[in-house]
Amino acid sequence: MINAEVKLTDDVVMRPVARSDARALADAYRRNRDFLRPWEPRRPADFFTTAGQAARLERLAEDRAAGFVMPWVLTDGDRVVGRMNLNSIIRGAAQSASLGYWVDAAYNGRGLATKAVLEACRAADEDLSLHRVEAGTLPHNKASQAVLRKAGFEEYGMAPRAVSIDGEWQDHVLFQRILNDRPAPM
Repeated sequence: MINAEVKLTDDVVMRPVARSDARALADAYRRNRDFLRPWEPRRPADFFTTAGQAARLERLAEDRAAGFVMPWVLTDGDRVVGRMNLNSIIRGAAQSASLGYWVDAAYNGRGLATKAVLEACRAADEDLSLHRVEAGTLPHNKASQAVLRKAGFEEYGMAPRAVSIDGEWQDHVLFQRILNDRPAPM
């Protein structure tokens, strides 16, 4: 099921990212550059190009094949309207991953982020056999915190100056969702 396309709304689907998404991703990042700036790391100029995204997708495909990440795109037809990632997948006693996501400015407020987070958690549990998913938000990102709470995450702490966002080391409110209580693999 992890490789399947999941319908989030009548128009928007969530599916694994593909190398062929480079142009649509570059378009999406250029279209949302100002919207995403306060929530993301600073990006080099080539990040917003098709070539830059193609190189990024190549590395991402390698990391996915190695079991370190599970990346998805949200699409409306051929247009990328969001991203969803399970990053830093840890096996063994932890069986966990870190969640990252964004939704196109023009698609905000439609419940897409919540639906996509719920699907990522379902995949983390049922397809990847993970135990826990964590996420962090800037303290003033109330919309993202609401998404996480609606998707069953609970706040568990604060990480001071944890992530460089828009060129500054910023605090992050930490959330987690326990997916199951299956025994860890031996």
